[in-house]
Amino acid sequence: MTAPTQVGDRPIDQWLREHTEGLIAIRRNMHAHPELSGEEHATTDLIAERLLLAGLDPRRLASGTGLVCDLIGDHDPSAPKLALRADIDALGMADEKDVPYRSQVDGVSHACGHDVHTAIVLGTALYYSHHLDELPGPLRFIFQPAEERVPGGALDVLDDGGLDGVGGVVGLHCDPKLDVGLIGIRTGPISSAADMAVIRISGPGGHTARPELTVDTVAAAADVIREVPRLLADAIGRPEAVKVVFGSVHAGDAANVIPAHCDLKASVRTPFAEVWDDLPAAFEAALAEVLAKTSAEYELDYTHGVPPVVNARELTEVVRRAAGPELGESSITAAVQSWGGDDFAWYGREVGATYVRLGVHDPSSDGPRLDLHAGRFDVDERAIPVGVRLLIATATEFFTAGV
Repeated sequence: MTAPTQVGDRPIDQWLREHTEGLIAIRRNMHAHPELSGEEHATTDLIAERLLLAGLDPRRLASGTGLVCDLIGDHDPSAPKLALRADIDALGMADEKDVPYRSQVDGVSHACGHDVHTAIVLGTALYYSHHLDELPGPLRFIFQPAEERVPGGALDVLDDGGLDGVGGVVGLHCDPKLDVGLIGIRTGPISSAADMAVIRISGPGGHTARPELTVDTVAAAADVIREVPRLLADAIGRPEAVKVVFGSVHAGDAANVIPAHCDLKASVRTPFAEVWDDLPAAFEAALAEVLAKTSAEYELDYTHGVPPVVNARELTEVVRRAAGPELGESSITAAVQSWGGDDFAWYGREVGATYVRLGVHDPSSDGPRLDLHAGRFDVDERAIPVGVRLLIATATEFFTAGV
């Protein structure tokens, strides 16, 4: 489809024509100066400054980074609020793009689109701050830290009372598989549970000339990588219900030394909430079975991460009804359930919540559709005004429908 532009004479159309470049500049500032989970101090300061300049009163979370900001206007402050959530942290990976706003921090980049999410939610707050007559009801803007850290900064928001008085939460997430102008909607599960397993395999070490006299920790690690995923799937009884992928393996530095330790890190995922509860015990049992064939010792640090994001039907329908008139019925597509995890799931366990996929691929590009977490990941920034328009229309529909 053709990428959207801001047309018409409504206040939102005029405001976006005047302020989209500013929102893009904020996104690029964040992109050039990314901060890891729990370290988003400058990012939090940037967001707070923009909100304060707009006359709003943001509150920094007790965790030290991230903030929440209410906008009530003339509405009853005790009425249930609609929360709009953005995540603000970056990933620990290199930015491989050749663009003016490329990350200036070695080994850290916004390769998941959190800078876009922040620009959109911030843009929505700034719009309403200057158009209080259009504010349809009390809103809360959540700028959440540490989404990339298991089990996620959403728990910091909850611990800090960030959902107190909230009747529903809406979030957007960039989707490079969708062209800009498209949004993906799904009722029910839209993401997967994501856990992390950290394993240390240990032995006395030795010489590679005589592996039979020691414990070959590297060979044992190879067995773990090959066998644990199969054994875990067998234990669950549903091969399609679990995915184990090892993303980090480190052992030794010399070719002729059998190292005393081998460290492995794996993600463990399932799209099924009922399976998630059983994963920690089942994983340890599979690991123990594999290493029982060796003389290796092991330590397992299994972090039960985030459950699947489950979109509430009523709130998802609010987004659908809002998107049609605002973006066009052809803009709405069905989202598929992802194997990726997101701590937005914790909000849905407290109140009605829905997570929307936001198209960010340039439809005129013939290049590859790079996935999230790719070193050259980037977005078509025309997605930012699309996101602002969607959130504003959703807020209006939420309070009109009395959800």
